[in-house]
Amino acid sequence: MANLFNLKAQKDKARLGGGKDKIEAQHKKGKLTARERLGKLLDPHSFVEINLFTSHRSTDLGMKGREVPGEGVVTGSGTINGQLVFVFAQDFTAMGGTLGEAHAKKIVKIMDLALENGAPIIGLNDSGGARIQEGVDALDGYGNIFFRNTQASGVIPQIAAIMGPCAGGAVYSPALMDFVFMVEGISQMFITGPQVVKEVTGEEVSPEELGGAATHNQLSGVAHFANPDEESCLLGIRELLSYIPPNNMETVPEIEVEDPPLPGPTGLEDLIPKDPKRLYDMKEILRLLVDGGRFFEVQPNFAPNIIVGFARLGGKSVGIVANQPKERGGVLDINSSDKGSRFVRFCDAFNIPLITLVDVPGYLPGTEQEYGGVIRHGAKLLYAYSEATVPKVTLIARKAYGGAYLAMCSQALGADFVWAWPNAEIAVMGPEGAANIIYRKEIKNAENPAAVREEKIKQYRDLFANPLIAARRGMVHDIIEYNETRARLIYSLDVLDFKKISRPNRKHGNFPV
Repeated sequence: MANLFNLKAQKDKARLGGGKDKIEAQHKKGKLTARERLGKLLDPHSFVEINLFTSHRSTDLGMKGREVPGEGVVTGSGTINGQLVFVFAQDFTAMGGTLGEAHAKKIVKIMDLALENGAPIIGLNDSGGARIQEGVDALDGYGNIFFRNTQASGVIPQIAAIMGPCAGGAVYSPALMDFVFMVEGISQMFITGPQVVKEVTGEEVSPEELGGAATHNQLSGVAHFANPDEESCLLGIRELLSYIPPNNMETVPEIEVEDPPLPGPTGLEDLIPKDPKRLYDMKEILRLLVDGGRFFEVQPNFAPNIIVGFARLGGKSVGIVANQPKERGGVLDINSSDKGSRFVRFCDAFNIPLITLVDVPGYLPGTEQEYGGVIRHGAKLLYAYSEATVPKVTLIARKAYGGAYLAMCSQALGADFVWAWPNAEIAVMGPEGAANIIYRKEIKNAENPAAVREEKIKQYRDLFANPLIAARRGMVHDIIEYNETRARLIYSLDVLDFKKISRPNRKHGNFPV
């Protein structure tokens, strides 16, 4: 009995992390501990911990004989909605959750188990970064994690939640993962902190301004979700996992749903303005089309001129990409191309069909875009759609102009079905721009240039402001009524259930990064 009692005491001590004072300090910051986070993330009583007793072997710079309970990270497995997941949660109460050799080995072990067993890996990051006392051993530990992030990419879903500081080399593992969650007022990510920035550049910036949730969700695009508190962040991870399979060899199980009534004859039509210059909210369209009106948006605050996210159609999980006319008229630009292409590639890697809703006037013009490489970034979307072999269904809702029409999963890029509403416009460019080029001399030499210009714009619009020409060429497979849309999308997914495509044998393509 004595041995059993000692074992319990040792486990209790290790599970206490940095001790009651450190736990209280964590709580005062509005933060949960590593174990509390896992308790809210995983199904009740499902967590099984491994490597609880791991300890460092460092002796330099005051580390000899210093105890770091659990090496500053909690690792193990559990279930979310009954699905197996592997997890690690850095423990800020134990030496600031800093990463040393043994800390890294614990994470590497759990990542290896996740990859070998085809289950998602979830990392809850709350760390002061590399453990300075361990020098190159700490750096090597990060390298081993990055290597496994890369090996797991496209094989198992990888999700990172930033639950505190994440600086220096620590930021690269989340950046290599599929989705990054952040908590407002608590999370920070940066390569170099405010102090170093000030010393090197002279800039004065707060940690929140430099790398907070708002910065990475609105400006940099590094993060995908910003949550007001830790609990909603952990619930968001649970919901995200309901739309994606455990690995690249499986699909998301279908859910039996009571099919809600289709929109009436004017349900969708009333949301599309008759004036092609007027803006509207594409999210309202999406909510009428998807099961239960539930759309789980990804990166809602970054590049809002394109919408990406998950939903269900007829019980099937789908990835949705849509232009947002409400933001910049729905144009494509550098950031929206990056956002869209990465999402398309994720869906393709994990067998999630793609639904694309098109209302795009073109690419954003200007020196800022050209100098920033909009050609290179825009090519990413072309590449991602062309590479994707999952079912691809496109609906042209209104405008589809120029290269942007092609980039939004046209038939030329491999769309299996392209449907269009009667008001769809498919052309090289908008009527105004086309009239100015085609009829330039006539307009210039006319007695009343403004009247002639309006007449030519009308001629061009009458010719192209409908999808008939594209339908006659076979680039649109049918022009459908608004109230048919949901049923037609579900039909498309059912028909494509067993789609198989073979590609040329190659090591990998050269993606235009």
